[in-house]
Amino acid sequence: MACWLYEGILLFGVVFIAGYLFGTLSQTKNAMDNRNALQAFIFVVFGIYFGWLWSKGQTLAMKTWRIRVVDLRGQPLTQGRAVVRYLWSWLWLLPPLLVAWWFALSGGETTVITLGWVAIWAVLSRFHPRRQFWHDALAGTQLVNAPVAPKRSWRV
Repeated sequence: MACWLYEGILLFGVVFIAGYLFGTLSQTKNAMDNRNALQAFIFVVFGIYFGWLWSKGQTLAMKTWRIRVVDLRGQPLTQGRAVVRYLWSWLWLLPPLLVAWWFALSGGETTVITLGWVAIWAVLSRFHPRRQFWHDALAGTQLVNAPVAPKRSWRV
């Protein structure tokens, strides 16, 4: 979960740059104009971000925590499988957001439901036979420990 929190902090920069790019290209003057298009754009940007980095094996947060994502055979992900993993990973947030939208819940209620769902979804990983997150099971991926790179010796 610490890696997930760190990833969220890093994604703030991605959202900032994507939002600035979208606002500039679409000539949006008010933050509420083109809101749905901006959300769709950021969804696609996140898909590209995660699809590209997961196909390389790790995001920056995963490197920090020495975690790699691989397929079930231990091979690096293809970009297609990485995108499928990205889509399945929306199960962490999409169900409570749909409930909040359906019932027109306030921001506080949405926050409580979302945090509760994330906690439940995380606990459900303990019921998987291999104790992996369900979006990984559905996508045919797994998280593994990344070996530490050997230190270079600069002696001549």
